[in-house]
Amino acid sequence: MNPETSSADADSPVLLRREGAIATLSFNRPAALNALDRYTAQAFSNACAAVVRDSNVRAIVVRGEGRAFGAGGDLASLRQSPTENAHALIEDMHAGIRLLAVADAPVIASLHGMVAGGSFSLAMACDLAIAADDARFNLAYAKVAANCDVSGSWSLPRLVGLRRAMQIALLSETFGAHEALELGLVNRVVPASELIEETQALARQLAEGPTLAYGRMKRLLRQSFENGFVQQLDAERDAFVESAGTRDFSEAMAAFFEKRRPTFFGR
Repeated sequence: MNPETSSADADSPVLLRREGAIATLSFNRPAALNALDRYTAQAFSNACAAVVRDSNVRAIVVRGEGRAFGAGGDLASLRQSPTENAHALIEDMHAGIRLLAVADAPVIASLHGMVAGGSFSLAMACDLAIAADDARFNLAYAKVAANCDVSGSWSLPRLVGLRRAMQIALLSETFGAHEALELGLVNRVVPASELIEETQALARQLAEGPTLAYGRMKRLLRQSFENGFVQQLDAERDAFVESAGTRDFSEAMAAFFEKRRPTFFGR
């Protein structure tokens, strides 16, 4: 993708746009509250693959068009062919979030309206989340006699602790943006009218940062739950040595001693 271009037409269930170093993935089924069906999931996976292939992307925003970030799985689609459609939907959603998890560029979930089911799980899988004060959250799987997908069962207990995760998952209660902030499910809550502006400001801040170092930090934090202490020390050492050989590290050192703000290149 070239700057300020789009890889999808206006009718695609997922729009992919890039402005400068910021790529934005927008779920585009507003009439269905951006419910996830197999075609949306495939478009999401393809968009994620395009983003991670683009070395010029240094921040990624995931958002929804219309009145909601996303209502979760498309129940009408799942009702028609439950096992086949569920398998296809989950395979592609999982392929997409695997790519985002290992991408160097930080991933920001920009949340408004309903954030439910698989859309909630996707939001938790992102690196950072900013929510409008009108956002409403419900994990919702228990309401349809299903279990988490899209990494929800991995993310939720790590963000809020096991006991609270059990409550959110089993009771399927709806809660608001400020409670999500208190629980650690989002990083910021802003007025709904300011969500786009605040999201873009955060994305610009990250896009101007040391992208390769961000990527190493992301991976270190994620793998710390599986690594033993000594194993994690080794991983930190190796990652730091790799960072020390980058152009951004050299620029940071020069800027520090020259008493100026560094200009990072993501390399």
